[in-house]
Amino acid sequence: MMKDNEKSSDKLSQKVNALLIIDVQEKIIKAIFNKDSIIKNIKKLINAYQILDENIFISEQNPLKLGVTIPELLPKAEFRKIEKMEFSLAKIEGFLKELKNKKITNLIVCGIETHICIQQTVLDCLQKDFEVILISDAMGSRNRVDHEIALKRMMQTGAFLTTTESIIFELCKTADRKEFKEIRNIIIS
Repeated sequence: MMKDNEKSSDKLSQKVNALLIIDVQEKIIKAIFNKDSIIKNIKKLINAYQILDENIFISEQNPLKLGVTIPELLPKAEFRKIEKMEFSLAKIEGFLKELKNKKITNLIVCGIETHICIQQTVLDCLQKDFEVILISDAMGSRNRVDHEIALKRMMQTGAFLTTTESIIFELCKTADRKEFKEIRNIIIS
């Protein structure tokens, strides 16, 4: 857990972060409120993570019935895909073991649906002492109210809320970084 004088941004450092892209699948995405903006922001996160060589995990809820991750959101770089029936990723032992083996402590979360698989994953991960950062403009639900209430509940339990652009710059840390020009191009595209 964080000390009182520690800020969320103090904990973001290379190789302890993982981007979790939860259930952005063919049959689920169709009914999601504001889906075009969500997809655009998840693409930005993926591109930034690939440039910064960070960990990416993609989950798929019951892919036989709900389809696979939409093709435009599959990273070109290495990533780990997890197929699941559980709503919470934190119920998957292989996932938790991999996080532990890679010494990942911070989970940057996006995807769908906010009030179901994201919320259950986040609440379980918070109980397991992960720091969770919710990318509010890169996640959604079919109904806006479900999305908004789930965000509030997760924040009340200890998750942090931010936006796509904010987290990308936070991960980059400095304009002196060699990858900064590529990162800036992602933001302005």
